[in-house]
Amino acid sequence: MAGRPGHPRRRPEAVLGDKAYDSRAVRRELRKRRIMPVISRKGAPNVKGRGKLRYVVEKTFALLHQFKRLAVRWERRRELHDSFVSLGCILICWRRLKKAGPHPR
Repeated sequence: MAGRPGHPRRRPEAVLGDKAYDSRAVRRELRKRRIMPVISRKGAPNVKGRGKLRYVVEKTFALLHQFKRLAVRWERRRELHDSFVSLGCILICWRRLKKAGPHPR
């Protein structure tokens, strides 16, 4: 199935943030760039659904930071860093599949 015509989108549709990013200036800058801010308000009760998505992102970063080369970026060239991120993802997936054992058929 083909994607959308034209250049790939580089701007996200929305940005997820916690209460630390709740300010009019941040929201205004995001809206100016046509990005929807999904930021919890200070003083408002926590929304449970947002934490689940943030947990996935933070867990992914934690898994990738087990590789020292990814925790601190040493490479100057972006394509080298991207390659090491891909290699890290492959190793994480391979270890999880290996740990899960053979799939019953």
